[in-house]
Amino acid sequence: MSEENTTTPKKYYDYISVGNRTPQKAYFVQQHDKSRMLLDLLAPLKAKQILLIVKSKKNADALNTILKEKEFNSLSVHGNHRVSQIEEAQMVFNAKELQILITTDRIFETMKLENVDTLINYDLPFEAPDYFKALRTVDEIGNAIALIDPQDEGQLANIEMMMKCEMKEEELEGFEHTNRTQMQVKDKTKKPRHKKVAQRAKRKAEIKSKWVPVDKQEVNTEDDDKEKIDKET
Repeated sequence: MSEENTTTPKKYYDYISVGNRTPQKAYFVQQHDKSRMLLDLLAPLKAKQILLIVKSKKNADALNTILKEKEFNSLSVHGNHRVSQIEEAQMVFNAKELQILITTDRIFETMKLENVDTLINYDLPFEAPDYFKALRTVDEIGNAIALIDPQDEGQLANIEMMMKCEMKEEELEGFEHTNRTQMQVKDKTKKPRHKKVAQRAKRKAEIKSKWVPVDKQEVNTEDDDKEKIDKET
């Protein structure tokens, strides 16, 4: 009788292999609506271990405050924390005593995390390869979600090109996109304006047609915010 071949197939960890093995979803949303969308996405995931990655220390702390107000078991760690605090966060997350760990790309790179069910990129990283470093934490065992701001489209294209596949684009049912003025005055009677998205695939245009256009003054403000984020990280 011939001997059976028991050789285990070699597993590859290049961008293409990891990207194609891991279920990924992209939700298109403007920056000021992200925290509301995040809460809606987290609602059905209260039994899951979640890694939430952001660009800045300020965002990490702000999101942690929002999540704790909604009674989520969350913790933020970043460059302002001591090594012992980061190690403690890693330990309690791996022991499943902490549900949501919020951190930046740079601090994530120093950690060895286990039991991650869902990776949420609240912001896409500044460097596309960093996306795949985080994606490996859920490779074959979990899934990934990315919240895509209009300014992230170029980086999304880079990531998709590197893994030779596209993220599945989803629209959150019932989610209302707003403009920043509406958020400040809480005027629920005013309907958000619509935005034409030229030269995009039909399915992307259908989602993004619901976005509210950002005026020039807002764009300049967001550019200033990005400079501040660069200094913080």
